[in-house]
Amino acid sequence: MYRRGRGGLEVLLAHPGGPFFRTKDAGAWTIPKGIPSTGEALPDAARREFAEELGLPSGEALVPLGEVRQKGGKVVHAWAFEGDLPADFVLRSNTFDLEWPPRSGRRHRFPEVDRAELFPVDVARAKINPAQSVFLDRLQALVEG
Repeated sequence: MYRRGRGGLEVLLAHPGGPFFRTKDAGAWTIPKGIPSTGEALPDAARREFAEELGLPSGEALVPLGEVRQKGGKVVHAWAFEGDLPADFVLRSNTFDLEWPPRSGRRHRFPEVDRAELFPVDVARAKINPAQSVFLDRLQALVEG
């Protein structure tokens, strides 16, 4: 999701929940994303994941931003839409279970996303997973082109 703010283009990024990312900031944020279900079209998966991770509907008119391969080999497809966070926005993310600390036998439930925020695109560049920064370039070219 992006919006045209007073200072220029702003993009929505999500911060992964759970213990591994708790203290990480620069390079840890991401676009809302997930794995498509069997037979699910990629744009439909993007809409579903956006809703599951943020508790908000996505825009209907998705603009493709292509794909990237992240450092670990995961291929991420992205779409953009223009929108804004509601004034009363409260993050409502789905959760996952994880044994924490490792080998402790104790399972804890964590949100997939623990924060979501709109950032000016220059700030977003410092926060986003480095492999996904190309999506910011592509979005800028489309919006500001």
